Amino acid sequence: MLCVLVVGLGQVGSSGQAGREDLNPAVLYPWRQRSSGGLSRVKRDWIIPPIRVLENSKQVPENLVQIKSDKIFTGEVIYKLEGPGVDQDPKNLFEIDDKTAFALSPSGERLENPSTIEIVVLDQNDNRPNFSQKEFAGSVYEFSIPGTSVMSVTATDADDPTTDNAILSYSIIDQESIPPLCINKTMFGINNETGAIYTRDVGLDREVVKGFRLKLQVADMSGMGLTSLANAVIHVTDINNNPPRFSPDLYTMSAVENKVDFVIGWVNATDNDEPGTGNWETKYTIAKGNPSRNFAIRTDTVTNKGILSVVKALDYESQEVYTLTLTVENVNPLSIKTPVSSATVVVTVVNENEVPRFNKDPIEIVVPESVVPGTMLASNIAYDPDNAKLKYDILRDPEGWLIINHETGEITARKPFNVRSPHVKNNTYNAVIRVTDTDAGGISTTASLVITLRETNDFFPQLFPLMGTVCSESGRETSGLFLSAVDEDLPPHAEPFTFQLQDNVSANWTIIQVNETHAVLRPLVELETGEYAVTVLVTDSGTPSLGAYAQVNVNVCLCGKDGECKTEAAAIFGTVGVSFIALLVIMASIALLLLLLLLAVAVGNCRRHHIKKGEGLLVGDSDEDIRDNVLNYDEQGGGEEDENAFNIGLLRNPAVVRPLPTSFYPPVSGIPRGKQPLPTSFYPDNLPSPSYPRKPQADPTDIEDFINDGLEAADHDSNVPPYDTALIYDYEGEGSLAGSLSSIASASSDGDQDYDYLNDWGPLIILRCHLIFPKLYPTLYSSSYVLPILLEAGT
Repeated sequence: MLCVLVVGLGQVGSSGQAGREDLNPAVLYPWRQRSSGGLSRVKRDWIIPPIRVLENSKQVPENLVQIKSDKIFTGEVIYKLEGPGVDQDPKNLFEIDDKTAFALSPSGERLENPSTIEIVVLDQNDNRPNFSQKEFAGSVYEFSIPGTSVMSVTATDADDPTTDNAILSYSIIDQESIPPLCINKTMFGINNETGAIYTRDVGLDREVVKGFRLKLQVADMSGMGLTSLANAVIHVTDINNNPPRFSPDLYTMSAVENKVDFVIGWVNATDNDEPGTGNWETKYTIAKGNPSRNFAIRTDTVTNKGILSVVKALDYESQEVYTLTLTVENVNPLSIKTPVSSATVVVTVVNENEVPRFNKDPIEIVVPESVVPGTMLASNIAYDPDNAKLKYDILRDPEGWLIINHETGEITARKPFNVRSPHVKNNTYNAVIRVTDTDAGGISTTASLVITLRETNDFFPQLFPLMGTVCSESGRETSGLFLSAVDEDLPPHAEPFTFQLQDNVSANWTIIQVNETHAVLRPLVELETGEYAVTVLVTDSGTPSLGAYAQVNVNVCLCGKDGECKTEAAAIFGTVGVSFIALLVIMASIALLLLLLLLAVAVGNCRRHHIKKGEGLLVGDSDEDIRDNVLNYDEQGGGEEDENAFNIGLLRNPAVVRPLPTSFYPPVSGIPRGKQPLPTSFYPDNLPSPSYPRKPQADPTDIEDFINDGLEAADHDSNVPPYDTALIYDYEGEGSLAGSLSSIASASSDGDQDYDYLNDWGPLIILRCHLIFPKLYPTLYSSSYVLPILLEAGT
């Protein structure tokens, strides 16, 4: 250690009360004085050689050096010491006897220049070297060659590094293997100067020894001085020098068919490398026996075993046994070349009842829409892996177009297809087919049947309209009949259409194509007015194309200036310039006349059908009139009582018919009744009609009285014709010489006729005969006839 001290001295006056101004600068600072004639000599400063002091000296205090000023002053001289070890760190190591009995000079200035004193502290070996760590850790790969650097250790010494006290020396004083006693030879060495540890010998096998614990020593004075100890732990690092090996190398497993994603077994491989590292982790591979990739293998990261699984369904009927060859490798590459370990796995497929399978799903068929019923559409659509008997069904066929053979599965067309069906979307018809395994409890599966209908040209184009009018003048640009065609087929079997005329009409007519669907039929020459039949051939653009002839009835007419067909009078009026106002007046007059005519007809009908109460057979306002319950729907003839629609007198010779007097009809609201001619033999004397009885009650005893009263009234009613009058259907004309069939005009009397055979015709005939011939059937009202006759009449 070197200490540099500065020593200074100063004069202190004898009188402590002397002022600063009384001091003589020449006395205080003699070196600052200059002569006027030249330089003055200045005495040299102090030169003090270095002072050597041993550290840890036990002689305290110890005099090191004595200094003295050669200047003589009247006062005392005080010495001062400053610097490291005095007033600077480390303080209070040195001091100086400053003669404190004397006072300082009143001026306070130094008498001598400061001088430096060097004190050299001589080092002693009083500090042990110290390792930087209590325990050092390092690693070395197994099978490292001698001289491989492992790690370095460091130590420090507080003594003077320039002396032998700080020169360190490292050494290994002990070696212990982990686990103990695995290796007895010295495996490591250390550089005594740098502290670098290295391998000294071969044989570092991690499978044998996992590491070493070394005891280190460091000593100063080149190994001869003070010492310190520390430990070093060296781990032997694994290298991938051990390949994995199967144990055992033959396995037997089983797998159920038709199942996927399930584990069938585990395989085991051992590796002596360090567990949990890439040198120990394995990866398995199926090298042979898996062409369809039905199997897969993966590694369990915890146990390092191989897990074999089925990833694609197996088929017992296709293959019953699989022989797999497995290989195993490490994740990290081997440090040495060695053969790859392999194992054999025999997998037996377990058979189970399988569902039938379709050859294709969906089953796709392309057929023309005009397929003939009975055409086979598909066959051999499904099979059973177990060769069981199958049954085929159609689950969905909304249009009922298909039929399937339940045993063979052949699908045929039941009826023609229609591409315009609402169940056909984008020319596609969908059905569902089911196949069932009848030998195994009805296991079934389904598939979609997709039928694509190919459009065919199976509809003829239709022409419309089939009638119309054209102007007779051929030169009119607007003259012509617009024709169009439609086709139920879809493109490209429909438009554009082609319109053609037959050769026999092409001389007078022409047809002009307007667009793909329309044409104009026009006359080539001026034609007479009237109706013409023009045959037009319209053809579609399908493959093959279809054409149809159509007869167009054309009415050729005269046209006005506006090109519209008019009557000849209208055309003439149009030429002479009849005003529009005049035309309106004419039309209004015609409409008024028609209205008046309709009104007259309506009034006449009302008078004709209006008959007062009590003036005809069974006519009256009574609610119990028996005819109120009869509804007429389609009457062919009027019968005896229908005087309005039919007149039985028309069967007579019209020459002998004379009109009835107006007094025969009672006045009805002032409207004259239509004239109804009757034969002269039936002409009444305007006698009043008898009063007809009301409808009787339900009491059977009143029914007989009711019928008797009605018959009597009818017999004495001279206003109606007899009931045996023939019905009128049509007038045969005048001049007929046929006699009347009426019983009134008959040459024979009722007594001459035999009517007993009418008893066999039933109750209705008997009732009718009694109404006509009451004298011949007096027993009609017996109790055995009354009720059956009324019931029959009511029905």
